Amino acid sequence: MKDGFIKTAAVVPAIKVADVDYNAQKVIKLMKDAFAHQAKIIAFPELVITGYTCHDLFLQDTLLEGAKEALLKIVAETKGEDALVFVGYPLTYEGKLYNTAAVLQNGKIICFIPKRFIPNYAEFYELRQFTPGPARDLTINFAGEQVPFGSHIILDVDAIHDLEVAVEICEDAWVLNAPDIEHAQAGANVIINLSASNETVGKDDFRKTLFNSISSRTISDYIYVSAGDGESTQDIVFGGRVFVYENGSLLAEKKIFNNAYNEDQIVYADLDIKRINLERRRMTTYFSKQPEDYLHIPVHMEKVETKLERTFDPHPFVPSDKAKRDERCEEILNIQSRGLAKRLDHIHARCAVIGVSGGLDSTLALLVTARAFDLLGIPRENILAVTMPAFGTTERTHNNALTLAKTLHLTLKEVNIKEAVLQHFKDIGQDENVHDVTYENGQARERTQVLMDLANKNGGIVIGTGDMSELALGWATYNGDHMSMYGVNCGVPKTLVSHLVRFFGETTKDKELAECLFDVLDTPVSPELLPPTENGKISQKTEDLVGPYELHDFFLYFMLRCAYSPAKIYRIAKMTFKGIYDNETILKWEKIFYRRFFAQHFKRTCLPDGPKVGSVAISPRGDLRMPTDASAAIWMKQLDALEA
Repeated sequence: MKDGFIKTAAVVPAIKVADVDYNAQKVIKLMKDAFAHQAKIIAFPELVITGYTCHDLFLQDTLLEGAKEALLKIVAETKGEDALVFVGYPLTYEGKLYNTAAVLQNGKIICFIPKRFIPNYAEFYELRQFTPGPARDLTINFAGEQVPFGSHIILDVDAIHDLEVAVEICEDAWVLNAPDIEHAQAGANVIINLSASNETVGKDDFRKTLFNSISSRTISDYIYVSAGDGESTQDIVFGGRVFVYENGSLLAEKKIFNNAYNEDQIVYADLDIKRINLERRRMTTYFSKQPEDYLHIPVHMEKVETKLERTFDPHPFVPSDKAKRDERCEEILNIQSRGLAKRLDHIHARCAVIGVSGGLDSTLALLVTARAFDLLGIPRENILAVTMPAFGTTERTHNNALTLAKTLHLTLKEVNIKEAVLQHFKDIGQDENVHDVTYENGQARERTQVLMDLANKNGGIVIGTGDMSELALGWATYNGDHMSMYGVNCGVPKTLVSHLVRFFGETTKDKELAECLFDVLDTPVSPELLPPTENGKISQKTEDLVGPYELHDFFLYFMLRCAYSPAKIYRIAKMTFKGIYDNETILKWEKIFYRRFFAQHFKRTCLPDGPKVGSVAISPRGDLRMPTDASAAIWMKQLDALEA
């Protein structure tokens, strides 16, 4: 349970209707399997001890007494285990029968939580046997023990700060005033649904949409487990469906009928409780009224480090599915181009000036600008693509810049800045043979001056090309490439830039443009501020200097979007990039990331306008409000401790 992770198990046993001894043995076996797997929350389907489809057999004392004995056997087998076990059980109380979840831990029944809404339509007629849960919480005598019984119960687990678990049963989730809303308002961040939901054509799609929505709306981890094989098929069939959602993201599932006949199934998932709590804190519109009628039951668990089976996408900004990735690329290109179109339209500008290097970022900015001009009906010839060769420019990138301007039908202008930069070096006393930061930044600022003056001369604006990853690291020359009049790439991380360019290359009908775009993609990322090698190759590779962008984008996403601590990010990065980077390399670049992120924020506080694209953004006017002189000490202290 380190770092807020807790392992859960949703269990679908193949049962026998009304055979409580057989079902109890199944529950015990699978429960112990889940214990061995370090699961700390274990959920079984609705009425699993008897089977949901007993119908009028629920009116027989023989079945109910047998179910009670079976439950007590299961309870006894939890002795010595601190996991919470949720078992569907038919509870009798004061002459009425209730469909409940029995919550078990360490040889005791913690509570009974009844179903509130009893369906009595279509194929369901539960009101024939069952009574809706009582309006108020009670304490009942069960097997000589006083046990809480009620719908307004939340289990407060001390092993993870602010882990609060609630239960609803099947139909409860399908109604207008579902209990999950009250549970979430009362603080529950994990909601468990014990179900027996039969299959009909199209129902599973609706069910998936429903529970995805519940998890998103309540900002919760939602565990849904439904009955499967063994239930009566006299009139209906059960598919053993399982979902585990985290704030609308599917962590794990068992699809309907996705098992051999009569095969038991356990679906494991690692919940991230801290992330749920962050989302609730971050969303100031999330409402928690803390209803007074809820009973909060303290639950003790030992704090252990569970082996994580949860995986993390190494490229969290980039969908792994190609169809979704292409859809995302089209959406992002529209956001970028519409944002620029609005700016051009507002200031009545009919010209745009872009510095074209033949690299990835300026290529994307060119493509976006061309789309914006098409939207406005302005001829692309009004886009002034400026190539500014200097000391580090290679033939490959220069040729690609020329090809891009030609195939996109832009106006090309070449301004060789070597002499201007040499004159500047002479003016300030800079030795041109000393390739230091002044040597590099002098070129970057000269290029920006050229672009700004050309924009003034032509009545246009300068389009910024820097991407979000560079801005996060401060990998930009202050008042050089850092500055523009509208930055179209400011919301796009480096790992996504390449996919946007590739998408454009795959969808364009211009073969020459496509070939050029693919060559740009194959070109190493470089500012080209240092002279090339003797054979004309790029000598200055950004990732050799600042680190792999796939690592930095990974750090950036989980730091800003999920508020993970440096240690937690390091933990999941080691898992995610195992076999790609060793632990020392990951930690080295993570330390550089944090150091640069804090030290370079002064560059971000004066960024030009530009469109937010995804859920992570670093605009000082939007998502990221932090002081420029904030100390990174406590973050670096944690990283230093990991290194030690």
